[in-house]
Amino acid sequence: MRALLVVNPQATSTTPAGRDVLAHALASELKLEVLLTAYRGHAAEATAQAVASGVELVVALGGDGTVNEVVNGLLVANRGTAPIDPWAAPALAVVPGGSANVFARALGMPRDPVEATATILAALEGRRSRLVGLGRADDRWFTFNAGLGWDADVVAEVERARAQGREASPWRYAGTALRQYLRQRRNPPAMTVEIPGSDPITDVRLAFVSNTDPWTYLSGRAVRTNPGASFSTGLGLFALRDLGLPTIAPVLRQILQREGDPRARHLVRHDAVPYVRVRTDEPLALQLDGDHLGQRSEVEFISVPKALRVVV
Repeated sequence: MRALLVVNPQATSTTPAGRDVLAHALASELKLEVLLTAYRGHAAEATAQAVASGVELVVALGGDGTVNEVVNGLLVANRGTAPIDPWAAPALAVVPGGSANVFARALGMPRDPVEATATILAALEGRRSRLVGLGRADDRWFTFNAGLGWDADVVAEVERARAQGREASPWRYAGTALRQYLRQRRNPPAMTVEIPGSDPITDVRLAFVSNTDPWTYLSGRAVRTNPGASFSTGLGLFALRDLGLPTIAPVLRQILQREGDPRARHLVRHDAVPYVRVRTDEPLALQLDGDHLGQRSEVEFISVPKALRVVV
């Protein structure tokens, strides 16, 4: 089987020695090419080229940003009205190499890269794979989470810190989220959210769209906004119409509980919808899978069932 190993050498838990061990293990069973990414978008470009040349499997070694790029490269030809049969298309395998590794953990992959590689090889030998649903915003795919406003502003600020050589630790995310929350309270955004079968939801101050549960972690603790969301049920919507402490404090407590099932007066939550459309009075930051994509004033998030074949 022809395969491409896409490695982000800057990923949090990826080392040259570990990369070489994993590549050697994969090459023992696959006709393997290895790509070290050098710039943003490199993984998506290289994956699309590999697919066009006949590669049957792409293995992503890195964090969720690397996985997102690889997924978009795999599905670059699947953005029109005639979906490609995922059983006939190249498959994805994921070796966690970042800090959160949300997508890999949602698939049930081991967090240790060596164990994850062994799982992939065993799955290939046993011909095991599964189809997962994805989300799409405009022409970009996402695997587990998207958002406008607060969370996207956090992602953008952390990206700037990383560009300056600072670590994207859970505590940096938490501190950045607090600063952005205080800013949002002073000048709350105004969004209108639409979902099938309901009147438009106005005066929304915060909106998350998730494709699985949980959609992120805080120092190892799952953040559960939509416990009914999964790769096979559609998108989850988590929207707040108020950012005051009497609303935020109990909601935060609920989403950090082991069996979190958040409910609150100003919370709008749906765990399985086919699409979510968000409109804003002024452009807000947009993030997909923790990747800042600039600003938008209108975005439609669409659930695409059985979009991708994953080796697990």
